[in-house]
Formats: sequence, structure tokens, C-alpha cells
Amino acid sequence: MEKSIAWFTDNPVAANLLMLILIVGGFFSLNSMHKEEFPSIEPGIIQITIPYLGAAPVEAEKAVCIRVEEAIEGLDGIERMTATASEGVCTVFLEVFADADLTVTLNEVKSRVDAINTFPSETEKPIVSSLQFRGKTISVVVSGETDEATLKLVAEGMRDDIAALEGISQVSVNYAKPWEISIEVSEQVLRQYSLTMTDVANAIRRASLDMPGGSIKTDGGEVLIRSQGQAYSGTDFERIEILSRADGSKITLADIAIVKDAFQEGFLGAKYDGRRAVTITVYRVGDEDTITSADSVKAYVAQKSAEVPEGLNLDVWIDESRQRCLHVLHLRGVAHAAESKHPHVLLPVGSDTKRYRTTTAISEC
Repeated sequence: MEKSIAWFTDNPVAANLLMLILIVGGFFSLNSMHKEEFPSIEPGIIQITIPYLGAAPVEAEKAVCIRVEEAIEGLDGIERMTATASEGVCTVFLEVFADADLTVTLNEVKSRVDAINTFPSETEKPIVSSLQFRGKTISVVVSGETDEATLKLVAEGMRDDIAALEGISQVSVNYAKPWEISIEVSEQVLRQYSLTMTDVANAIRRASLDMPGGSIKTDGGEVLIRSQGQAYSGTDFERIEILSRADGSKITLADIAIVKDAFQEGFLGAKYDGRRAVTITVYRVGDEDTITSADSVKAYVAQKSAEVPEGLNLDVWIDESRQRCLHVLHLRGVAHAAESKHPHVLLPVGSDTKRYRTTTAISEC
């Protein structure tokens, strides 16, 4: 190494020529260079989530968690299993050995969990997935003096548009309550029509359903028969027939209940500059580029700002690509400080340090 340094010191032309080759090659590869704030990491963890609505932690442990543990016990590739029972849900984390195939192990776990047929009827379908670390790229705030429904509908539309942009795959809407359709029936009305809550629930369950009815073969081809009755809105539920009388009259859900098509109860919410707000967050996964994704989102926001309803504002709240530029500027300052003491360490002899620092900042940001 000392001989190489001494040789370049005695041959400055070769040193400057090498520097020129590196700089030119760097400029040509700059546009294709992958940029991310943190490297992608595969944690090697499988998560199993099984909702058990209304169950206490003890019930979730005995009826769900223990059965999952028994089904997965002895599976190849699993290093450690951790189960947590909480109110209304059982969550199991599986740590996979570093040399095990995560995809194969995930499929095997899913097969074993799906084969369990002793879960209580109140449990929902198990969700089996592998954890992925996501890097936040940019967040956009949608704010204004309007109702929650309008704000969420605008945010969901923007989420779909942003997800369709090239180089972006994961977008989420935050600080917005989930949609919920609630049905309230008073005890007095049930007695009036000689009904029970079970009768009402069964009537809704039978009516709100899409069901295939087979097919009919004709000379012109095959005709598929399908019953479409799934209710998706409060108005659809209000039309459901609950009771038929002998005189032919019908009692619908709207006649005996109050149907609310709104949000889940809770206190989730956010304000931006004193106005109700929700956020749209873009995440980076895999080989997606932080700076390119952020630039695409900012261009979309600039265009969308003129199209949103009056009274709504769009603002960029968190921009990780901007943070990267600040890091580069900070490093440039460090380079300047070190350069003043050891110029031969950072730059070849005789180069223009001021011009070099300026070029570096423009190229990165």
C-alpha cells in the first residue's frame, strides 16, 4: 500500500487520470444508483393473528393459542415460538432459523393452522404472514374543515392513485377510523313483532349473501346462475326482509331497527394546523428508491391540490428523501473541515475542492 501511494505521489498525471475516470463513471451511474435510507432486512419472523371477538385473554389462550401451539409444535425450521393472548385476539410469532427457507416454512405453517377445526365458532379466519420491515418514504396530510367521511373518501382515493405510481407498492391511510355498519334494535320493538335478536341476525345472515346457483346448458352455450344479495351499505341492509305476514305485508330491517353507516366508535383522530386531518404514508419495500418515490408523490400532490374539494388542503408532512439530502449536506460540512487539515486524504492533489463539494451536493440532492 505504501509503495502504491508513493508511486501516485511521484506520478501526479496518473493520479489525476484515475480521479477523472472515477468522477466520469460516477456521473454515468448516478441515475441508476439505488438510494435508500436503511438497507432492506429480512427479519425471518412469521406472524399468526386469530381474532376471537369478545373473548377474555384467558379464553383466547385456552381456546385458540394453545391449539395453534400444539399444531405447530415440532415443525422444521422454527427456532422459537411466542404466543400472546389478549382481549379479542390471539397472536403467535414464529422465529425461523437463518438457514431455513422462509417461504416454504410459511406455507407449511399456513397449512397446519388452516387444518385446525376445533376453534370456537366465534373466531375469524386466521391471518398468517411474514413480517417485513418497511421504511417510511413520505407522508402527505389531507386536512380541512369538513366531516370525517369526506376526508377519508378523499384520502382513500389519493391512496389508490399513489399506489398506482411507478416504483410505489405500499401506501396506507392513517388516523382515520375504520368503516362500520351498526344495527340497533330495541327490546320493545322485538316484543311488538314477537322476534328475538337471533331471528334478526339469522334473517340478515341469510339475505346478505352472494351464492352460486350452478349452470344451465343451452344451445347457445352455458349460462351461469348466481344470486347476488350481499349488502355493502346501510341502505342495502335497510331493505333486508325480516318478517313476512299472512296478508302479504313485509317487515324490513328499516321498520324495526336503526341502521348507522358510519365509523367504529373510538377517539382516533388527528389535527393539522387546528383542522381535522388524516395522513397518507408511502413506504419503501424491496428495491424501491426513496428519492424517486418521494419525487413522484410530491409531483402528484402538486397536481392534486387543484382538484380536491374546496376547503381541503394537501401538505407534505414528513419527507425522508429531504432528510437524506440534509445528511449529505452535513457530510459535506464534515468533508470541508477535514479537508482543511488533510486535503490529500479527501481529494487528489491539485483538484478544486470548492467545485468538488458543490458538484457532490447537486448530484445527491
